[in-house]
Order: sequence, then structure tokens, then C-alpha cells
Amino acid sequence: MKVLVINCGSSSLKYQVLDMTNESLLCKGLVERIGMEGSVITHEKTGCDKFQLIVPMEDHKDAISHVLMAIQDADHGVVKDMSEIGAVGHRVVHAGEKFAHSVLIDDAVIKALEECIELAPLHNPPNLLGIAACQELMPDTPMVGVFDTAFHQTMPPESYIYALPYEYYEKYGVRRYGFHGTSHKYVSERAADMLNVNLDDLKLITCHLGNGASVSAIKRGKCIDTSMGFTPLEGLVMGTRSGDIDPAIVTFIREKEGLEPGVANEILNKKSGVLGISGVSSDFRDIEAAAEEGNERAMLALKVFAHKVRFYIGAYIAEMNGVDAIVFTAGVGENDISMRDIICNDLGNLGIKLDVVKNKVRGKEMIISREDSKVKVLLIPTNEELMIARDTFNIVTKGQA
Repeated sequence: MKVLVINCGSSSLKYQVLDMTNESLLCKGLVERIGMEGSVITHEKTGCDKFQLIVPMEDHKDAISHVLMAIQDADHGVVKDMSEIGAVGHRVVHAGEKFAHSVLIDDAVIKALEECIELAPLHNPPNLLGIAACQELMPDTPMVGVFDTAFHQTMPPESYIYALPYEYYEKYGVRRYGFHGTSHKYVSERAADMLNVNLDDLKLITCHLGNGASVSAIKRGKCIDTSMGFTPLEGLVMGTRSGDIDPAIVTFIREKEGLEPGVANEILNKKSGVLGISGVSSDFRDIEAAAEEGNERAMLALKVFAHKVRFYIGAYIAEMNGVDAIVFTAGVGENDISMRDIICNDLGNLGIKLDVVKNKVRGKEMIISREDSKVKVLLIPTNEELMIARDTFNIVTKGQA
């Protein structure tokens, strides 16, 4: 079976087609500037050069129509007609408490996701637009929803309940949800394979470190805690997000600066993090370059980021009463050699010893800890699209993810 994976943003759309007989990637692409001037689709068939097409796309239906044309194109396509696509897997950011696993999309699922819009107003609406467009253009093809929040639904109440009046949880669903769940699930399963140990016998800490970043504690294959919370703002210091701060700071700065409603939220989400500390960039490569030139704020931003990751690693080791392996993934986790070194430095008393030579690798599956390290340290490139395709294939063919 061939599976089409769709990941819709507000004005963009990423897609892949995978052949699930061997889980091979057939093609991938990106549609940008949907509903804007200069709409463009960039398509790449595996083993071939990319091609771009600039064409007006008024909405997500137009965008997906061009995606379907691209994957059927005589020169660049991977199917002769859409009957070869057995299912479509949709990434959906927020499912609240409604779904603890991926599901076949029907009217009831759509209604439930619409009810979650207030929890993810920037993400769920375009996700739903993508689903609606695919349903209209491919009415006979099964659709599966795969949720960023689902993997974290195994957290116990003591991990997800905030110390607020309980009525806010009951009335509005204010609790920790966690995000990047598809990535955390994928790398935890790959870690078990690499270590040749049953996932049910492992205690893992997975570090998804990119412009958005989160750490999860995974015990016997189930998430028991994660750093992101009600929104993706909580937890680690990130590219432009503040992560954990004293809530009173928001009121203090709002009053001192005379900020209008909503401005403080924009500052915390878009102007903080390593960008706010360094004043240089949200891109760790730019910050590291500035640090090498002696920029003290850039150096500080890197230290603050590493400090927060170590903080969560230590907390989750305590919470699980030990750890068997720590996994680094996503853009920074997979490619930033020096950041992995900084994070793991001085953790020897916790049984974590990074191999300096093995660590000099980017974007490759590898055990990068020393032979005498009690805790294994792994580098695993994430593959959320493959995880979505797997869940989609399993639900359509077996009835469960």
C-alpha cells in the first residue's frame, strides 16, 4: 500500500508518499504561500532533482489539488492514478483528551477536533482544512488522524494537573498535554531496536531539540511526563519561546511596559528563548558562530539552553528512578555536536558518559556514549512522517495503530 502523508500549516503544506511494503520514501514536497501571491510547490521524487512550480493557490483545496497532480505527473510522479494511494495520514496538532492514539477520521472525529480548536487556534484549523480538502478530492480514500498530543495521554494525573483551582481543568481542560508526541514515540521505538531490548523493559529520556524543543520521560513504552504543557510554550528554552518562567513576570512586564492585551504572549512565543537572550538569532548555528567570535550573550544563550535540558534529564531520572538510555533527535539534537557535549558534560555521576569521538556525527543513527557508560546515549534522526504512515497503514489494514 502507498500512503500519502499530509501536514498542513496556515499557509503551507508538507507532504510525502511512502510505499509501506518496505517503508520507502517515494517523494516529498512543500507547498508555500497558500492564499498569498507567489504560491509555489516544490516537489522531489526520490533519486531525482527537485522541481518548482509557481502557480496561484487560493486555499488548501487548491494546494492539495496541485499535490495530487505532482504525485501523478508523468515525469516527476510516483503513481499513475490516485487509486494507487491506499490511505491518507493527516498530522493533527491537538486532540485534547479525546484521543490517546491515531484514529480513522469520520464525522465524529471531525467534530471532536473542532472542539479542540480553542486549545490550538493556530494549528488545528489548517489541519482540519487539509482533511476537508482531501475528503472532497479523494472521497473514497480512507483518512487517518495522527495527533501530536496522543502519545502523552498515558501521563498520570500528578504529571499533567496544574496546581490551579481544579474547576479550570474541569471546565476548560487546562492541563499539561505535551507535544512532539509522534517524534518521541518514533525515536523511543527505534532506541529499543538499536539496543536490542524490548521497549517494555526500558526507561528512556527522549530529547527532541529543535527550534521548538521538548523532553519526555518514557517508561515501559509509555510517556509518564513531558516538558511542554497546555501549549508548546512551557518547558525548555527554545528558539523564540521562553519556556518555564515565573508567571508573575508576565503581569510585571505588562505593567512596566504598558503592553496591550496579547503583546506579552507574542513576546513569550516569538521574541524570547535563545533569540531573546542572545539578540543574535533563533538559529543555533548563528548563535554558535557568534559565541566563537566572543559574543558573551550568545555564549550565555547556549549555556541557558543546555542547563534547562540537563534540568529535565535530571528530573526525569529521579521520576523514573533511573534511566537506561537518553536519545537526542530533531534539528539541534541530531546535528549540533557541541550542544550534545555541553548537555552531557558533568553527568558522569548519573552514569552518563559521552564518547567524544563517536559524538562527532550528524544526522546518523548511532550510539554515542562510551563503552563504560551505564546509561546509553543515542543519536536518532526523527521521522514523524514515517510514524504517521505506519499508524495510517496499521489502522486501515489491521484496525489499530
